[in-house]
Amino acid sequence: MNKNNDLNLKEIIKDYIKYWYWFAISMVLALIVSYIYLRYTTPQYAANAKIQILEEKSKSSELAILEEIDFLGSTKTNVEDELEIIKSLSNFMDVVKDLKLHINYRRVGRISALDLYKNEPVKLNFIEPDSIIYNSQGSFYIQILSESTFGFSNQEDEKMKMYTFGNKVDTKVGGIIITPRDAKTIKNHKGTKLMVSLAPVERVAQAFKRKVTVAQAAKNSSIINLGLRDASLVRAKDVLNTLIKVYNDNAISSKKEISDRTINFINDRISEIAGDLSNVDQTAQDFRTKNRITDIASEASMNLTVGSANEDQINNVNTQLSIANAMRDLVDDQGKYEVMPSNIGLNDASVNSAASKFNELVLERDRMLKTMNAQNPMILQLNQQIDGIRENMRSSLSSTTENLNIQLNSLRGRQARINSRIYGAPKYEKQLKDITRKQGTIEALYLYLMEKREQSGITLASTAPKSKLVEAAHGLSELPVAPSKSMSFLAALVIGFIIPFSVIYAYYLIDDKIHNKLQLEKLVANQPILAEIPKVGNGKDANAVILKNDRSVLAESFRILRTNLDFLIKTNKTKEHPNNVVFVSSSVSGEGKTFIASNLAIIFANTNKKVLLIGADIRNPKMFTFLSKKEFVTGAERLKHAGLGLTDFLHNAKVKKEEIINQKDMDGHNIDVIYSGKIPPNPSELAMSDRLGELLEFASKNYDYVVVDTAPLMIVTDTQLMSKHADHLIYVCRAGVTEKRVIEYPLSLEQDGKINGLTFVVNNVKSNDLGYGGKYGYGYGYGQKKSSKWKYVKKWIPSKKFR
Repeated sequence: MNKNNDLNLKEIIKDYIKYWYWFAISMVLALIVSYIYLRYTTPQYAANAKIQILEEKSKSSELAILEEIDFLGSTKTNVEDELEIIKSLSNFMDVVKDLKLHINYRRVGRISALDLYKNEPVKLNFIEPDSIIYNSQGSFYIQILSESTFGFSNQEDEKMKMYTFGNKVDTKVGGIIITPRDAKTIKNHKGTKLMVSLAPVERVAQAFKRKVTVAQAAKNSSIINLGLRDASLVRAKDVLNTLIKVYNDNAISSKKEISDRTINFINDRISEIAGDLSNVDQTAQDFRTKNRITDIASEASMNLTVGSANEDQINNVNTQLSIANAMRDLVDDQGKYEVMPSNIGLNDASVNSAASKFNELVLERDRMLKTMNAQNPMILQLNQQIDGIRENMRSSLSSTTENLNIQLNSLRGRQARINSRIYGAPKYEKQLKDITRKQGTIEALYLYLMEKREQSGITLASTAPKSKLVEAAHGLSELPVAPSKSMSFLAALVIGFIIPFSVIYAYYLIDDKIHNKLQLEKLVANQPILAEIPKVGNGKDANAVILKNDRSVLAESFRILRTNLDFLIKTNKTKEHPNNVVFVSSSVSGEGKTFIASNLAIIFANTNKKVLLIGADIRNPKMFTFLSKKEFVTGAERLKHAGLGLTDFLHNAKVKKEEIINQKDMDGHNIDVIYSGKIPPNPSELAMSDRLGELLEFASKNYDYVVVDTAPLMIVTDTQLMSKHADHLIYVCRAGVTEKRVIEYPLSLEQDGKINGLTFVVNNVKSNDLGYGGKYGYGYGYGQKKSSKWKYVKKWIPSKKFR
């Protein structure tokens, strides 16, 4: 089993190796294409940068409260969210604007254009506003003529107009003023033709957004790797560095906006409370002056102590109530999408968390409005969320105010009970306490707000970026990373191998022809295959006749055929039955049966045997033409030279056997030949004639070998009708012509008993398709030169139509 598999694998490999030249040509062409690709493809350089997302360990008071709200999740910096923020379109649009990437300068070459990022010899000053330029698209051409003049055209093939540097030039994107970068650069670029192209900022930003890679260095890591491949290494590094800067600047700007809003709110409240506090102080002063009160001792120290503690609680509740009312007024009065102060001292965690979430969504909305319009679905969704939080805050503040009022009423009731126990105190002391109580409340609120203002000021002054630069943008190598020469050439070799392999594979997949003895063996199982006849040339060379002492490849293959056939003949040979009548047939005309029959007869005659060759293809006779090496225009002309033949004998009982037998000298050896004769109107009936049996019986007894060239087996019934007289039937298959499915026909005929002694010969086999014998070559030991011998053989070459 392993031996068969090994043999099959070797045969498969051999089928491909014989087309080695196609593989070589394909690989060479692929390498040439790869070389051209590498020669003219713009190289790509890689740049990388690395940053660390910083955790806000000492958070500002405005954001710290978020950690206490479960439904908002943890407020620790989410690296995955930061990845999306870094790759936001607004960031890339800022990068494009900062680096002016929407304006591209290229030096026009014969085949390709060279990018001149930061090496452009001229500067463009647009007259149109940036809002128009940022959305413009177009290109134009500039040619440096001298240090003071240049040529300009809107199309590459358009005639250029000459301008002086500094003058206005009208273009498709509006007026521009072109100035030289510096005198040295202009001098070095004299005669250079530039192509300047503009593209909308958003489109360029989208392109760089797709090209830039942003990823975590590892899972749960705060390190972020940024990468970019670009035709310019300098541009790649600039883009990454600017992207990091824009990301940090935007984060700082967002934090400062919240802090500024908080400080402004506190300042407004302090201004209002300062006036109230001044009024209360003045009232206390006036009361003491009017009533001449300097100090009042406590008459009931215990009651006063308890009352004092209760008053502290009332003061605290009043403070919370004042803040809640002020916050509710702010929610009702300020604009719908403005940030509001957060964590201003209100003890209600839900209100503080909602305010922080509200500010976060408002800032996100402002960022998105830079790149989207107000009707964008994402903006509308944010509006709904902001409105919902505002309503929640309004509801929470109302609930908080109501709760504080209830708590305040409770505390006041308690205070009234305490006061009832100290009614005996002087009337002035009670009035003074009322003034002092109000003064303490306002003063506590004032001091609290002053403290918060200082905290917010410190936060604003100490605002830090969101990330720390670990590695600035740098090139992985000064050499381009793409296209890779080694990978390109390797891919070319692989493709150059795959293309011919696929073609050959497809060819074998759809090929239904027999090409050699090995393929035929798989189809005919145990049927003898006597030989494979090699293809020895084209045209006339393909129809050689074997000569005496011929040691050519063709002659050796027929000697193998003779040996194998002779073995079959002698195996069943008896005195009564010589077993020497050999029919030669094929599927259709043109497969070489006449060629095989004639040369088989000649090769038998070379052994000094008596051989009779019969042309029994009476519908399309070719035997005489093949052996005489003459072309006849008409059948009558052929008959004039050939004389009587087989059909004459079968049709006319008066014609004797001796009259139709012709002696033919084949290079010193004689063979007897019976030509086909006239083409009859009833060939099938003649094939059934008893005289045919008499003729073949006579020939079998009087000759050593009888070779009969019969009609094609599949086309007409003549051969089947004659086959009862045959001892052996050689079925000729022509390599590359005979279809595999055709072989089933003669096999089924033999199985049904309609033909006898079926054997096969493969004709016209290419040298690289030869089976076992082809591995070593025919003509073993043949030391003579072929040239002179072959020239002699060519004298016997018949017309191509016999094969």
